[in-house]
Amino acid sequence: MIRLLLFLLITATTLGQVSTLKDSYLLVADSFIGIDGYESTYTITDNIVIKSGVKGDFQFSDIQLGSVTSVDILNPLKVIVYYHEFNTVVFLDNRLSEIERINFNNLPDFINTGAAQNAGNNRLWLLNTDTQQVEIYNYSTKKRTEISQPITDEIIDVASNFNYFFILTDQEIRKYNIYGGLINVFKISGGKMMVQENEDLVVMTDSQLLFKSKENSNFAPHSKQEIEIVNLQLRQDLLYIYNGEKIATISLY
Repeated sequence: MIRLLLFLLITATTLGQVSTLKDSYLLVADSFIGIDGYESTYTITDNIVIKSGVKGDFQFSDIQLGSVTSVDILNPLKVIVYYHEFNTVVFLDNRLSEIERINFNNLPDFINTGAAQNAGNNRLWLLNTDTQQVEIYNYSTKKRTEISQPITDEIIDVASNFNYFFILTDQEIRKYNIYGGLINVFKISGGKMMVQENEDLVVMTDSQLLFKSKENSNFAPHSKQEIEIVNLQLRQDLLYIYNGEKIATISLY
């Protein structure tokens, strides 16, 4: 607990701006996914996706699909669970009951995916690992659209919303729009993890967190890491930090 509080105090001093501890609480889970717009918390424990909130606890799992790679809660009414090992996405409703699933191995036009996230309007952002390109897949019309040129750098992480797709490589961050345009390139090396909300970005490196608001063109150091960071979420100007035991919530502004 002392290390956690020290981390937060260093954060406020480093920034020279309001960056205060909003909350800190225990969380027992293997992974923290995030909190949705209805204040429900999503976690993964024993490869089971769990949603906890005022309306109760709900679970989803399918052991035949292997380990959960990612969970997209951008739309809490259509949660997207991605299984990289079996090249499959499962769509869940707000009670984590399955709506439908897509096995990209079974499509007439096979796609070998490395990421799958919600792009809205019956579309998914996909990372095609064969071509190393970002694609939009409309699962209603079954049509694919290439968004990017082949990416030759090592891809570390991805983040997205309905309008933009961000790729963290070993050299930079690339921002693409839904129409296939490369909007920005931000030079960053050593990035290990990236989260975004409304185009605000936080990147974790070995030694610090870097923050860039939508209005700014440059990243600024946010803090030195005094605790281990397992998962991050950026939501409503708050950064949620999960260290494997606790969730710390701090204000970025």
